[in-house]
Amino acid sequence: MKMEAQKGENLGGMKRKRKLTIEGMKPYAICILCNIFFAGYNIISKVSLDNGMSSYVLVVYGHLVGTLTTALLAVLFERKNDTKISMVILRDIFFLGILGAVLGRTLYYEGLKDTSPAAASALSNLIPSMTFILAVLCRMEPLDISKYSAQAKVAGTVVALAGATLMTLYKGCVVISPHSARQPQHRTGTSKLQLNKDWIKGSLMLLVSYLSLSAFYVLQTVTVKKYPTPITLTSLTCLSGTLLSAIMAAVLDHKAPSWRLSWDMSLVAVLYSGIVVYGLTFYLQVLVARTKGAVFITASRPLGTVIATIMALLILGDVLFLGRYLFILFYNFY
Repeated sequence: MKMEAQKGENLGGMKRKRKLTIEGMKPYAICILCNIFFAGYNIISKVSLDNGMSSYVLVVYGHLVGTLTTALLAVLFERKNDTKISMVILRDIFFLGILGAVLGRTLYYEGLKDTSPAAASALSNLIPSMTFILAVLCRMEPLDISKYSAQAKVAGTVVALAGATLMTLYKGCVVISPHSARQPQHRTGTSKLQLNKDWIKGSLMLLVSYLSLSAFYVLQTVTVKKYPTPITLTSLTCLSGTLLSAIMAAVLDHKAPSWRLSWDMSLVAVLYSGIVVYGLTFYLQVLVARTKGAVFITASRPLGTVIATIMALLILGDVLFLGRYLFILFYNFY
């Protein structure tokens, strides 16, 4: 009897340890999945924008689809929610719409037009550093410079800023060019200058976009603690983004042809951004933010750079430049 009882206790202990291990691995698995989703989002958005899709309209339609998707899920899984929405929560949701949709996504699309998916993903390595700085300033993240972990975070922030500066101002030689055999080997000085100007302008837009998204992640972490219903919060955030971006789009791009969708990549971009990014990915990030915080969400961003660079090379035939990408790969492994 004692032997059987001891075996039962051992089995129970092993099951508990296995369960704890699985639970501990969930946030890491979610972050990896989110990076894969974001890499696909970079590629699809770039193709859609290059085909003439309005960046303002894409933000509106994407958030609208995200609102409808998450609202349906909220009705199915959180209809018993009795948490009241206070004015403080409404205020936070309003600012989440501004930071996420009006500034974050609109500037991201405008920057993506003048750069590339791999470059946009590489510059997103600044998001963990920006989020860390904002979290420290908001006293959400402790910083004891005498500890090795704090020193590593500060060093990573410096490396990230140096990498972003290098990638924005220096291109370097071509390392891999899938279409090198078909491309002319000469460019005029004017075309080179224009290319560099567009690249710098696009990179600066991306940097402002990522700063806004970093603030979005910090505010999202604060808000989900006040209103602990992740699906409903995601739906309300998408609704706020839809309304605010619709007002902006009506002012900046009110031409009727810009709002028409065809059965092409523009429709795919709207559905993918709405369902996969603004819906599913935002919800998964809220789940992780509730337990791990804003800095943890963004810490796996370098993995997305590798995925996006490979996808851009294979799918779009992007050129791999030494200065802009190899340094980022170094930063990933740093």
